[in-house]
Amino acid sequence: MYGDTSHPDQHTRVGWASGLTDLVTVPTTEFEMGSDRFYAEERPAHTRHVEAFSIEVHPVTNAQFAAFVADTGYRTVAERSLDPADFPGADPAELVPGAVVFTPTDGPVNLTDWRAWWRYVPGASWRHPLGPDSGVDDRLDHPVTQIAYADADAYARWAGRRLPTEAEWECAARGGLDGHDYAWGDELHPDGVVVANTWIGRFPYRNEGWGGTSPVGHYPPNPFGLFDMIGNVWERTCDVFTSRHLSPDMPVVTADGRPNLLAPSTSPTAIRVTKGGSHLCSPQYCRRYRPAARSPQSDDSATSHLGFRCVA
Repeated sequence: MYGDTSHPDQHTRVGWASGLTDLVTVPTTEFEMGSDRFYAEERPAHTRHVEAFSIEVHPVTNAQFAAFVADTGYRTVAERSLDPADFPGADPAELVPGAVVFTPTDGPVNLTDWRAWWRYVPGASWRHPLGPDSGVDDRLDHPVTQIAYADADAYARWAGRRLPTEAEWECAARGGLDGHDYAWGDELHPDGVVVANTWIGRFPYRNEGWGGTSPVGHYPPNPFGLFDMIGNVWERTCDVFTSRHLSPDMPVVTADGRPNLLAPSTSPTAIRVTKGGSHLCSPQYCRRYRPAARSPQSDDSATSHLGFRCVA
C-alpha cells in the first residue's frame, strides 16, 4: 500500500486551485493536548480550552501562493538579498539568496548529525523548492514550501486570515479523537494501510513512499474533514516554542530576577512551534507524525518540508 493512489482524485474535490481554501469550523471545546508517551517537549498531557475557530481544510498550495504573489508582487525571505551585517565574518560572495533543501544520502549515516542530509542551496525558494533546476508547475496542487514565518503571515493577512495557535492546530488535527497516538487511532499503518505521507523505508537514503510532498487531499481526511494534518509538510503556528507545555502567562524572569529559560522568547526573531510532521518523518529518526508532536523552527528559516495553513 506504500505510495498508493486509493484517493487519486480527492484533491480535486477540496479546492486546491488558486482560490482561497475552504474552511471547517471547530466549535468551542476542551481537549487533551500533549502526550506523556513520546518526546519530552510534548509533556505534560493536559486539558486545554479553545474557543471556536475555522481552519483551512488543507495546507496552502503552490497554486494558491502563486496567486498571492501575482496579486501583490511579494518576494519571500528566501528570495531576498542577504545583509552582510547579519552575518559578521562571512564571505560576502557566499551571501546569496537561497534556502535549505533535504538531500538523501548514499547510504546509512550517523543520525545524530542532521547536516548529513540538509544543505543550503543558493536559488532555492518556493518557486524552486529543491534548487534552481526544480519548479512547481507540475506540483501546483502540492503544499507550498520554503516559507519563512513572515511569508506565511503575509499570505494570511492578504487572505483575511491568520496563522493558528498551537492549541488550535492540535485540536483540529485530533479531530475529536483524544487520547490516541495518531490522528486516526493508535496504529501508524492501520491494517497495513498508509494514511499519511511520511517516510517509508530507511532514513535518510531509501524512501519507498512519495519521496517528497504529495498532492493535498490525496489521503483520507480526519474526522473534522481536514486533510494532511499529519505528514506531507510541517505547518507553522504563531506560538513561540518552549521546551515543554507551559502556562501562556509564565513570567520571563524567575522570582530572584534571573531569566526564565522555560518562558517564551521575547526575541524579534522567534523560534516558533511547527506541527504535524512531514514526508521526512521516519520511525528510525523522527516519530513526530502525531497531533501532540511539536518542533521548533526559527522565523527566518525556509526548508523543503515546511509549509502552513490558515485559520479564521
